[in-house]
Amino acid sequence: MYEYIYGILVELNPNYAVIDCNGVGWLINISLYTFSKLEGSKNAKLYVQPVIREDAQLLYGFFDKNEREIFKLLCSVSGIGPNTARIILSSMNPEELKTAIQSEDVNSVKRIKGIGAKTAQRLVIELKDKMDKIGIDISSSTQGNATKTTANPNREEALAALVMLGYPKNIAEKSLDTAIKTNPAMSTEDLIKYALKHS
Repeated sequence: MYEYIYGILVELNPNYAVIDCNGVGWLINISLYTFSKLEGSKNAKLYVQPVIREDAQLLYGFFDKNEREIFKLLCSVSGIGPNTARIILSSMNPEELKTAIQSEDVNSVKRIKGIGAKTAQRLVIELKDKMDKIGIDISSSTQGNATKTTANPNREEALAALVMLGYPKNIAEKSLDTAIKTNPAMSTEDLIKYALKHS
């Protein structure tokens, strides 16, 4: 199967990227972490993981192999599907998630939207030892970009991303409005992360 796709980054939003590879446009589902890494890029290389369902054939893409490996581990846990795994990786970057699981920080994991106490405990129990095999470079995993923090928040882009992730529009709007009141300078990425943790 495909290992990665490299090409011209034609379209990018917090939920997916479109990469033109030799005239073929690949629509690839991504996490907020990968989105933050691709912002401002003209070309993109995403490590991919296909997900085959009865009604669809989907591609999930990742900025690095470690994020992809964590995605696979998350999907191996009962009750965690690809979209939930993507929400988890949008709420916490790979280093944060690895640290939370290895330190058995169930409270941090269950703060993620859609993850209850039992699921959080199951994630910690099943993945604690498996996370040891994933080596993450903290410097490459931390999010944030000095140029983005000065940008005006894009509420509409954040709202569209949350709705595509399955959030009711009215709930997403309330969370985003609260986030903007808290900090009007929030970037699109920060707005989405806030809503994922507080809606």
